[in-house]
Amino acid sequence: MAKSYPIYFFFLVFILIGISADFDPVHKGHEKLIKEARKIAEKEDKKVVVYLNKGFSANHAPFFVDFEARREMALASGADEVRSFEGLHHRLILSYSVPIRLKQMIDDGVTDYITSASISLDEIKSKAQKFIDEGNFVGMPKHYTNRNEIRWYALNEFLGSKLKFHVVQELNKSEFSGRLIRQSIIDNAMTIPSNVYKLLPKTTSEILEREIALGNIPGERNWDDIYKRMNTYSRGNLEKIAYLNGKTINEIIKRRVYRDPESIWAAFRRSDYGPVMTRLAISSIEMNVTKREVMELMKSYEAEGVIPDNQKVQRVIDRAWYVASRGDEGISARQANEEFRSKRIEVDAPLMLEAGLNLTKFETKITKEGINTDLYVDKKGKISVQFKSEGKKIKTNLRLPAREVTYLRYVMDSHFIPVTGIIKQSKKGFKVAVTVG
Repeated sequence: MAKSYPIYFFFLVFILIGISADFDPVHKGHEKLIKEARKIAEKEDKKVVVYLNKGFSANHAPFFVDFEARREMALASGADEVRSFEGLHHRLILSYSVPIRLKQMIDDGVTDYITSASISLDEIKSKAQKFIDEGNFVGMPKHYTNRNEIRWYALNEFLGSKLKFHVVQELNKSEFSGRLIRQSIIDNAMTIPSNVYKLLPKTTSEILEREIALGNIPGERNWDDIYKRMNTYSRGNLEKIAYLNGKTINEIIKRRVYRDPESIWAAFRRSDYGPVMTRLAISSIEMNVTKREVMELMKSYEAEGVIPDNQKVQRVIDRAWYVASRGDEGISARQANEEFRSKRIEVDAPLMLEAGLNLTKFETKITKEGINTDLYVDKKGKISVQFKSEGKKIKTNLRLPAREVTYLRYVMDSHFIPVTGIIKQSKKGFKVAVTVG
């Protein structure tokens, strides 16, 4: 039985039909969706409100067309109002941003959610049930058709929302694709080719041509800041950035110097990042998003009851400890992870560890209690710390039992849970008091 979460906070007059989208740019498939929403709205005396992602797209990329121009396109295609989702897609994966967006829509008074898909609502419900039962929405299978729509439906049901879902048959994706439309315009020297004109409402074409003439299209990343951070940040500072793990950080440092986007993409490919995670990681580097920032954002929404239990920060930490502990017993990480998820196992993961240091006599002499340390994974894959004392930079591996090493490594590779350390005096020298989260 799915657990219900208290996501209703105000008494509202429910009057809205909601659409959540990038609309980059609005094409005739989007126009059809708005028109279908309009039919429902007119029958029930409601308004059609389009929620556009702002800042970064749902795929963690900068927009081709800026928010104001996309807003104008949506209104011209029949929306009554346009609102925004901000500050999410350079910080969160979809499994976390979707429930947050759902909550905002519900708080605004949305009663109906309409989307387009190539599969029916019944098929969406069927595929979503597994995730609703497990309460786990991370890692939606890539082979699922319309997996984003499945995720929205599953989270809506799991969180106890009363949004009514409507599905419109989507137009041929091989033609009506924002990505292909954008690429066609770029490939034609920033002019709209005739085959693309056929896919766009007249108003969209007019707005696009105006924005191109003004030099507002395409939107681009701040590559200068990205190059600077990837070329100069230490392992310890890169470790603080969200969505970078130890393997990736070492790959970044090994491949310096970065002067073009392709070299950056190549570094992430060598680290086994797919396109979506690469875009999110690059966005986090661009905006200097820290793991602490992401964790605190997640916790703030946990307090409001919109993050599923299995995705809560403490559950991620507990899973790392359980998998590390079972590994100590000879159980594979895959099996242990499946046990933890399917059996709803409760553990008490330690949030504080004490690690030994390998210091020289000179380093021991200048080291002092209370110095903050940066943890990182060195090029040999060992967990290490670096800190400064009396103007000297000290780097050394940590000494920990195998289980604690595995646990810390899982946490450090979690993408959004910070790990910090502080020097502590002990009878036998110095240690690092490590804090998880």
